[in-house]
Amino acid sequence: MPKNSISVVNARVHNLKNVSIEIPKNKLTVITGLSGSGKSSLAFDTIYAEGQRRYAESLNAYARQFMDIQDKPDVDEITGLSPTIAIDQKNVSQNPRSTVGTVTEIYDYLRLLFARLGTQYDPETDTPVQHFTAGEIVEMVRKQLVDDTELMMFAPLMQNQLIKPKGLIASIEQSGYTKARINGVLMDIKEIKKYKFDPKKQYDIDILITMLDGGKKLAIQESVEKTLDLSNGFMILVNEDTGDEDTLSTLPYSPETQQTFQPIEPRSFSFNSPYGACKRCTGLGYTLDVDPELVIPNPRLTLAEGAIQPWTRIVGNQNQYQKILEQVAKANKFSVDTPVQDLPKKVMDIIFYGTDGKEYTVGAKKMIFDGVVPNLVQRHATTDSEYIRKEIEHYMRERICPVCDGKRLKKESLFVRIGDYGIADIVEMSIEDALLFFQKDPKNTKNGGFWEYIAEKNKEIAESVSKEIVGRIQNLCKVGLTYLTLNRSVTTLSGGEAQRIRLSTQLSTGLTDVIYILDEPSIGLHSRDNVRLIDTLKTLRDLGNTVIVVEHDQETIESADFVIDVGPGAGFYGGEILATGTAAQIKKNKKSLTGQYLTGEKRIEIPQKVRKGNKKTIEITGATAFNLNNVSTKFPLGTFTCITGVSGSGKSSLVMDTLAKALSKKFYRAKSEPGKHKKITGLDNIDKVISINQTPIGRTPRSNPATYTGVFTAIRDVFTNQPEARMKGFDAGMFSFNVKGGGRCEACAGEGYRRIPMQFLTDVFVECGECAGKRYNKEALEVHYRGRNIADVLDMTIEEAHKFFNDVSNIADKLKILRDVGLGYLRLGQSATTLSGGEAQRIKLATELSRRSTGKTLYILDEPTTGLHFEDIVRLLQVLNKLVDKGNTVICIEHNLDVVKSADWVIDMGPEGGNKGGDIVAQGTPKDITKVKESLTGKYLKAHLAR
Repeated sequence: MPKNSISVVNARVHNLKNVSIEIPKNKLTVITGLSGSGKSSLAFDTIYAEGQRRYAESLNAYARQFMDIQDKPDVDEITGLSPTIAIDQKNVSQNPRSTVGTVTEIYDYLRLLFARLGTQYDPETDTPVQHFTAGEIVEMVRKQLVDDTELMMFAPLMQNQLIKPKGLIASIEQSGYTKARINGVLMDIKEIKKYKFDPKKQYDIDILITMLDGGKKLAIQESVEKTLDLSNGFMILVNEDTGDEDTLSTLPYSPETQQTFQPIEPRSFSFNSPYGACKRCTGLGYTLDVDPELVIPNPRLTLAEGAIQPWTRIVGNQNQYQKILEQVAKANKFSVDTPVQDLPKKVMDIIFYGTDGKEYTVGAKKMIFDGVVPNLVQRHATTDSEYIRKEIEHYMRERICPVCDGKRLKKESLFVRIGDYGIADIVEMSIEDALLFFQKDPKNTKNGGFWEYIAEKNKEIAESVSKEIVGRIQNLCKVGLTYLTLNRSVTTLSGGEAQRIRLSTQLSTGLTDVIYILDEPSIGLHSRDNVRLIDTLKTLRDLGNTVIVVEHDQETIESADFVIDVGPGAGFYGGEILATGTAAQIKKNKKSLTGQYLTGEKRIEIPQKVRKGNKKTIEITGATAFNLNNVSTKFPLGTFTCITGVSGSGKSSLVMDTLAKALSKKFYRAKSEPGKHKKITGLDNIDKVISINQTPIGRTPRSNPATYTGVFTAIRDVFTNQPEARMKGFDAGMFSFNVKGGGRCEACAGEGYRRIPMQFLTDVFVECGECAGKRYNKEALEVHYRGRNIADVLDMTIEEAHKFFNDVSNIADKLKILRDVGLGYLRLGQSATTLSGGEAQRIKLATELSRRSTGKTLYILDEPTTGLHFEDIVRLLQVLNKLVDKGNTVICIEHNLDVVKSADWVIDMGPEGGNKGGDIVAQGTPKDITKVKESLTGKYLKAHLAR
């Protein structure tokens, strides 16, 4: 009998304390608990890791050497495992060529559909291209050949070409035929030999293959084949009686422009193939162009002072550039000692774009001044140095490709259509609209627009391919991604969106008896969309799979078949199972912190008063980025503002893509262009902006809370200033475990452990025998501060370190923020690879919050509750409220209703996602929002407040 549960015995991975648990199979299980309590350690680092390791060990040694084999988790025993698949928050791909359509394979089916059913059009005339088979041409000739008709069949030899008579005569004689047309005049070979060709004139040459009449119908097929063979698929058919002339071809051909096109194939629509990609942008949809504003960031400088920044930063030829610039200035009567802002536009055009090939004498050389922009473009294209290429890219901006208009494909591919739609039109549709377009009503009464264009003979092909497309699109709709477009680059997706795309692809596979492990799939989802997600998780379960979800969302917890609450605290205060059972059983368990929040015994309280702010605002007028519909709104300063709305409604477009980018450009001269808008006013009311998005922190083994927050630099300075260190001449590098030749242990390169390669098995890590895991050599460890060495400090918790460095303000202030966001239990030197998603997000948040506040600082946060338990959110709100109480402003994109109800002001976007969103549905206090019938957020917030 197969075991009906997964049994974990004595798991000790990370902070787990000999955890033993039975998880029912073929059920939906939610693992919850404080951030850092050990949820991911149990789900991903124990169950998933062991499942993957066993799969790898089932393969032969040759296959294993190509795999990233998981470490064997520290656990006594795991039984009842099936194949495991992890769907985490990591983005699907960082490849700019990957789109929602390519990663879901929908685009592959679209390419096939357009290759089989598409009609080619001439890009110049927008008229259909002719394309016949040899058999169709034979039938056309046969129909024209009635009893009295005479037809001449020509094979085109040359078109619009200059003629070399000897070569032409040789070609005609070699063909075995004796007559040809020269610019429409029929001649035999003798006449052609005598013909005087103008060497400057272009000619059309067509060889006469045969003359047909009604009595020669049997010779048609043979004549057609000979003609097509001789002229590579072309023939000209002339009716002698009427003079009518038809050009027929087995290749796609435009009679109006006489252009020949390549036959369409699936690869014709691939922007990753030279057969389909736009040649200008090579299929990326954008080009990198040098921006003069970035080239001269400080126009107050003179050219002599180095105003042209790339010529001062990029290694090589700076002196030569300066000398030729002096000669250009002399010849064009301007001074290199004049501030750039005072130079006329004509001079600036010379500096940027050169002097049209004019030569200048520099020393003993004659040189051409190309201009700064062409010079950088040429160097970017030709350099072999990756460093120089990256440096030059600092002065370039991404711009929509002017040739393909961002559509990625060459013009010939874009002019293939099914009815009125090209492949670019389909991928620009929202997922929801694409489903309506392709869907076929079972009763044939309300089919999508696609079916209007499909001829009866093509319906079988259309049905087989569109069935695959529709199935995949429906799965994307089930996970709440109706607003995405198929051409959306995956590099622009949030972690939650990327995870749900992977979930949708798993639905498409239809696998059974699999263990799926998901990491907070509700991230980024509005309460309305969350219902669909839960239904999807249940669908996966009902297919015969075990679904294990690490989650904090109340609805998901209450919908689970089995709940595991991990705690009681975080880090070394956690790692225990507090409660298991149904949601109802968890609510009754007094040990469960989660249960207390589910019952309402503990809750996030509504603020007693709503702040009115300082009566100043930042106002955006006419924002039209992405799906925004000419949005205008005011953000009150000195308040805590939440931007809400269903997924894809335009929240990020308004706040992150328009407001945050405009502020970053103003205050920090950032490269990224803000989304289109008419104007933004009120920027003088703030003097600093700190934007915190969802990008994860770098989790390398050498990164830790101390290094990421920058506090380790200050700690090393403290040790450098100790008498022992000064006496021996130690600098800060002596206390870095990353600097070679400093104070790190060279036996383990500052890692604290040594890796023993096992080739076909998982590598083994053992404590370094030289430093006993302390990372430093004897000399570095001999320097003490208050009786502790650098290794002792790294082993302290943040709470301990805060007390230890209490009188060192630049250290204590940063550690206090980390403690305030609930990370006091983490060790300063804890490897970032062991941090949970919620811990990593809060370290990033604390790092930004620790930057000195001015009382006029604007903080912009994108879903800061990612990875946070109810209790963690309480701490987060306390930190954000302290910032606002000091006069600062916090603008937060958020779905969590506990955060929304705590805001002073709410701007609700909608009413739906994608092209059905992009408007402001409601704005006001949280109570104001609940009174607006059109607001979906208001509807769910009203129910939440009534609990």
